[in-house]
Amino acid sequence: MALSALSGDEQGILFVQLCNALDPGIAVALSSVSNELRAATRVPLQQLQTDHEAAAALCRKLGHRNCKALREAKWVSWWYKGLTADELKLLGTLGSVLPALERLVLVQPAAGHDGMQQLAAGLGAGALPAVTYFRISGTHVDSGASALAAALGQGALPRLQTLNLGNTAIGDAGLVALAPALRRRPALEGLSLESNPLGDEGLAALVAPPPAAGVPPPTTGGLAKLNWLNLINTQITDAGCATLAAALDSGALPALKELYLDGIPASAAAKAAVYAARANLEGATLFH
Repeated sequence: MALSALSGDEQGILFVQLCNALDPGIAVALSSVSNELRAATRVPLQQLQTDHEAAAALCRKLGHRNCKALREAKWVSWWYKGLTADELKLLGTLGSVLPALERLVLVQPAAGHDGMQQLAAGLGAGALPAVTYFRISGTHVDSGASALAAALGQGALPRLQTLNLGNTAIGDAGLVALAPALRRRPALEGLSLESNPLGDEGLAALVAPPPAAGVPPPTTGGLAKLNWLNLINTQITDAGCATLAAALDSGALPALKELYLDGIPASAAAKAAVYAARANLEGATLFH
């Protein structure tokens, strides 16, 4: 269908869909094809210019020479960039226009307690479509766990294979909020929760959540492809180890091969019982 056959409203909707803060050229070109469209897109075009300027400034702060460099990047590792909550939210919104990005590392991304919440709030359906490895550290995921769970539930990070949330202050409440979304990630193979204050309640929500009232237990468990789990320096006790051992014995986490329990308050006997519940389960210290 020719563009001229569309109504003004339909042309405006098409224009908005083409708006890309990292690459505004297509939308700008479209806005100039007719006087009607030029008039209809005046306000969103001004917003696109503002968004592009903010995105360009963020790219420079992150160490990229321009927006094109970030748009084409496959692996980014940003350490101690001092990002503000607003910049993290902007970064989240850019997730839908980073089709090449496969690995994303954010260490100490922002001060305060709402950095993760702002980042996740910007993510939408299909955001970060090619990312298989995501690490965030040094911010408070606990307060933003529900927002991250919501983003995952909406379809963000659809190809995620490895999630590293080490040293993010995530406790039981945060993991309870996040666990259902993690259990629905079919491709998730690795999960690090190292050096967080989470304990037995959070672990149970992740590996052995009780079925809802009146709902029969599922025939297949979540996290079916998870092959390594890092719980080093968490607050898991003997009770949590018993829950984990029972889950493994019942067939949960069927692909798990590496489990790291160093530095937790549970007794040696309780940890040994976990490893005894699954043949050939390894537990040597290893960092992913």
